Formats: sequence, structure tokens, C-alpha cells
Amino acid sequence: MRVLLVDDESLAIDRLKTFFADIEGVELVGQAGDGDEALEKIQQLTPDLVILDVQMPGKNGLRAAADIDIEPRPEIVFVTAHEHYAPDAFDVDAADYLLKPVRFDRLRQAVDRARRRKALRAAEARAGQLEEEVAALKSGTAPRAHDDDGFWVPERHGQRRVPIDTIDWIEAARDYVLLHTSMRSHLLRITMAALEERLAHSPLLRVHRSAFVRPDKVTEVKRSGRSLCLVLQGGAEVQVGPSYVSAVKSALNFD
Repeated sequence: MRVLLVDDESLAIDRLKTFFADIEGVELVGQAGDGDEALEKIQQLTPDLVILDVQMPGKNGLRAAADIDIEPRPEIVFVTAHEHYAPDAFDVDAADYLLKPVRFDRLRQAVDRARRRKALRAAEARAGQLEEEVAALKSGTAPRAHDDDGFWVPERHGQRRVPIDTIDWIEAARDYVLLHTSMRSHLLRITMAALEERLAHSPLLRVHRSAFVRPDKVTEVKRSGRSLCLVLQGGAEVQVGPSYVSAVKSALNFD
């Protein structure tokens, strides 16, 4: 993956460079300090992935991402200190959205997701799903999913179906949740209480007041005193809430 870093803060760029030194299969091809320079570098360098800060002088990251007009379009991972930009970030089909200070495990997960998206983009959508989405767009409505099947999430040009069996884990983001799949994250406006009801008979397990996890995606359990932290495929780490420890131990079959 050829990567372009875009941030107006030198310390943020240095932190990303340090992290990328420990991620295999990537090459840093350049950096930029604002949106206009980012668009120039994208045209010149044609990176596979752009790590793009949202708040910058002049043209911000969201506007820059919307103005990218090269093909193939690079994958975008936004970084920002502010959660409220998340809906706009996913509106431009970002692969991921990372909050500052960026954690290494989340950055590595985002890079892996961008790599998979790039490799599998042509095969991502099944013919049947595309037909349903086109029909929904023409009629102005999206079909309602069965409660145990998945979710319809809004996108820039309509709705996308996210089957529950493709979701690895879910985290709360204020009034929204992020549905993390192996290919990308999807933003959905729903309360955790309503989400728990929808997922009552699914494989996803609530492990924290702000997180659900698919147990078969857990590769490691870290202990710190009485606290547990779940490490998932791809490197994401999810904290287990105290009141959920017993259920997690039972689901994962360990003491």
C-alpha cells in the first residue's frame, strides 16, 4: 500500500510515521499540510491510501476528499480530534475514521481494511444487493430488513445493506454506532438499547455498555487485574465492562 499522510501538525505526522514503520506492506510516498496540497500530491503520486486530517487551514479534509477525481480513487482514512465529523466522513465513503491521539492497533486495523477494500472492491457488492439498492433508490425508499438479518445504513447516494453476519464488532459514538466489518465501517444512528434488542438472537455479544463483539473474532484476551481486554482479528482492542465479564468468560469458554 502506497500511503500519503496529510496533517497540518508536524507532531501528528511524526506519530503516524513512527506507527507506519511497524506496519508491514506499506510505503510512505509523501505528506501534505492542507487540503489543496493533498489534492496536488494525490494527482502526482496516485497513492493507494490517504491518511487525512479533517481540520486543516484552507480546504479541510472532508472537502478535499469530496474533490478527489482520479481513478482508481485512493482509500481514505480520516483522523481527527472531534467525533462530530463522523457522519460527514462516512458520507464520502471513508474506509475508517480514527480519533486523535491515534492508537497503533486502530491504525493497523484501518490499513488492513483499506487494503482489503482495494483488493476486493470489484467483488464487494453482490448482484442481488445492487439490484435491491437500485430499486430502493428509484422508489425513494429502502426495503426494511428483518430484525435478525442486518441493517440498512445511509450512504451518499442511497442505502447500503450490512448483514449482521459480516459485522466483527460495534462501538458507540455518541448518538451513533460504528458497525465494523472486515471491509469498512458503517455509521448508523441508533441507541445502544435498541441495538441490543435487535441483536438479541445474533452471534454478537455485548461486552461493554458501548461495545458488541463477535466472539469468533477474538484472538487474545488481555488481563489487567480484574479487567479484561479483547484483541480481535485485525488488531482492534475492545475493553470488557465489569458487569459483562462473566458473560464474556462464558461465551469464550475460559476462566
